[in-house]
Amino acid sequence: MTITLNGTPRDFPAPLPLTALLETLGLAGKPVVVEHNRVALLPKEIPIAQVADGDVVEIVQITAGG
Repeated sequence: MTITLNGTPRDFPAPLPLTALLETLGLAGKPVVVEHNRVALLPKEIPIAQVADGDVVEIVQITAGG
């Protein structure tokens, strides 16, 4: 299946739980903000979200700077 990830079309195997996508990207367990089809997800929604063909996903990693 093809999704748009941070503005770029990318192919992933289906079905794809959002948590599996985060693991694939090396972001599992890291503080991130996820927008799925233009809807910002709450942290408690990430484990139950499923990504489907044609979905648009934006992921931003939260970092602290100084």
